[in-house]
Amino acid sequence: MAKKPMPALNLYETDFYAWTQEQARLLRDKKWSQIDLPNLIEEIESLGKQQRQELRNRLSVLIGHLLKWEYQPQHRSRSWLATLRVQRRDTLRLLKDNPSLKSYLDDALQEAYENARDLAMGEALPEQTFPLACPYNLTEIMSDRFYPGEPSELVDNWGA
Repeated sequence: MAKKPMPALNLYETDFYAWTQEQARLLRDKKWSQIDLPNLIEEIESLGKQQRQELRNRLSVLIGHLLKWEYQPQHRSRSWLATLRVQRRDTLRLLKDNPSLKSYLDDALQEAYENARDLAMGEALPEQTFPLACPYNLTEIMSDRFYPGEPSELVDNWGA
């Protein structure tokens, strides 16, 4: 005796992964009337929001480390340098994979800066240390040649 599939709504609420697999099967089989359309629409919209959130998160970490790099030169490390390089590379990949996010970059930068300041303040620096608005432009932030503040041997000797 064949098992009856669980109703889509119930499956959505009880086993999200199984629900996604069921929806994919229904789409492949063109069983339009059986698709859980309201939840499918919600999930597709959510995917776009996740990409925007990932962009903001990456920019927050990247800018936070640029602030630390500039305002705490005595604490610079290969770890900070690696974080800057990885975040830049991953942000550029995210934008390459999702070119329409470029239109959101200015807003994302403004939203990310608040978190970036918090990350930098976590290093025991007072809030007034940092400008209220992001002191770097997007070209600088994304450039693998931009390291604010005084020059560092770490950058010159990376990979040596």
